Amino acid sequence: MDSTGRHDRAYEFKTLFLLALGFGLVGLDRWMVAPLFPYMMRDLGLNFQQLGNLIGVLAIAWGVWAIAIGPISDRIGCKRILVGTMIAFSLLSGFSGMATGYLSLLLIRGIMGVAEGAFTPASVAATGEASLPSRRGFNLGLQMSTFSLFGMGIAPILATQLLRVLPSWHWVFLVSALPGLIVAALIAKVLHDRPQRQETNLHVHRPKTQWRAMFRSRNVIVAMLGMLCAMAGIFVIGAMVPSYLVAVLHLDTQSMGFVASALGWGGFIGSFALSGISDYIGRKAAAIGAFAGAAALLFLFARTGANPTMLFVLLFGISMCSIGLLSLLSGPIATEAAPAGLIASTIGLVSGIGEIFGGGVAPAIAGYIAQNFGLPHVFDFALVGLVLGVFVTAALVETAPRRRYAAAASGEDPQRVA
Repeated sequence: MDSTGRHDRAYEFKTLFLLALGFGLVGLDRWMVAPLFPYMMRDLGLNFQQLGNLIGVLAIAWGVWAIAIGPISDRIGCKRILVGTMIAFSLLSGFSGMATGYLSLLLIRGIMGVAEGAFTPASVAATGEASLPSRRGFNLGLQMSTFSLFGMGIAPILATQLLRVLPSWHWVFLVSALPGLIVAALIAKVLHDRPQRQETNLHVHRPKTQWRAMFRSRNVIVAMLGMLCAMAGIFVIGAMVPSYLVAVLHLDTQSMGFVASALGWGGFIGSFALSGISDYIGRKAAAIGAFAGAAALLFLFARTGANPTMLFVLLFGISMCSIGLLSLLSGPIATEAAPAGLIASTIGLVSGIGEIFGGGVAPAIAGYIAQNFGLPHVFDFALVGLVLGVFVTAALVETAPRRRYAAAASGEDPQRVA
């Protein structure tokens, strides 16, 4: 609101622009390591197990801090967290280029996960506060979609092109720190925290029965399990595809960057499309269809040779379904399943648990599989996760308003809508 009490449209769009850009840089800094890993592997003597661990430690730290940071940002405001964490993860991305071995790189990536995990809920809350209610859903979807666009779409192309003009991969990481520092300065100048309210702390100490109520909701449990399946699919694929394209299919650097970028472009579209489609066909049908589609496309991808165009198309579809599922499960499904007054907590729980186990543990397991049984077998592991997701989401209770209203009008029990 401006000084007259009217909604400040200019501030809304400036906030959305900066935080969408910031969330995109979170994705860029997080996923830059995957397309650069074949070169880091050679210089630092790393292996595929260690790649899985590097992806996993960041995800685990991210998940823990994404769950924990909400009460802190409520007390001190979002702005200080956003500025501080953006400076931190940008510098840590640069420090990744200065790592001399596996342990130093593991430590840097773990701390980076703390900063990025803390940035995420604060940025979503700040965008929600700045948005006109009628635009809030669209704004949040746009903000979160930039993670895929930058992290899996732009990062592979940018990293591989920078390798052509910079002396080594070390310099690519150092250069990647600069945009985040610039955006942090702009956030510090533009954003302002909402006035602190005395009632803010009334919600800090909730009765335990209220938290247990989340686990009494069938769809909360299904959404958590579904997130594990979806993340076990897309995060394993995102971590291992660049190395697979170079080491197994023997694509050149630029072709690898082109194919791997399909993850980001597909995820960017899927973040909007799947949730939108679910408004019409239902959350359950959309989730089952997306898991089945991703599994079928991954099966074909793993059996396609060195054909960059076909690989791009298949990977685009896999990402559109899988990353679309992350938005669907942690967005509409979690929101509609949340007990009264616990919407943010439910979303944090679903996304945080998925991040810790699906995004953290699964890539580490995939790294072990790649190291001991061969890189192509990681796709079998991801495929199992996606197939399991079909059966998990079959247990959803339909909550899409259009579907429930139609069921009620026809005299059908809305709780039994398929």
